[in-house]
Amino acid sequence: MPKPLEVTLPSDREVRVTRTFNAPRTLVWDAHTKPELIQKWMLGPPGWSMPVCEMDVRKNGKYRWRWRNDSSGKEFGFHGTFEDVKAPSRIAHDQYFDPGDVGGSMPANDPAQITLELSESGGVTTLVSTMRFVSKEARDGAVGTGMTDGMEIGYARLDGMFAGKPA
Repeated sequence: MPKPLEVTLPSDREVRVTRTFNAPRTLVWDAHTKPELIQKWMLGPPGWSMPVCEMDVRKNGKYRWRWRNDSSGKEFGFHGTFEDVKAPSRIAHDQYFDPGDVGGSMPANDPAQITLELSESGGVTTLVSTMRFVSKEARDGAVGTGMTDGMEIGYARLDGMFAGKPA
């Protein structure tokens, strides 16, 4: 059974998320780089959809994600540029917050730096994501949104996909 998300704060500007998956690294990589897969699991709590998931996964490639609350129609998103891509082990990108009509306290003009690293041992993949924010206030604002709770909901959905269950 995969271990649930572990969240640490390595510095006053960083959040580190560690999570295991009972799946080969290549499958976890695909789930993080192929829009048709991302739109099935990276949704946070029930009642949200991801109508926009554009990804050009290469150095200097752009991405754009947008989520919609299915009952209110309110939306928010993120966008940025891939700074480093080493399939199937590492992705680094900047991440700009687009509050849309949901709002929020994360700064929209100061991107976070996101690094995703994947390692595999015995068919179990360990994901380590480090998010570096421009300030402690920005980090605390992001954490205060329930971001890591939403990540675990999505990762549990991904566990189901790896087990062959529908998303």
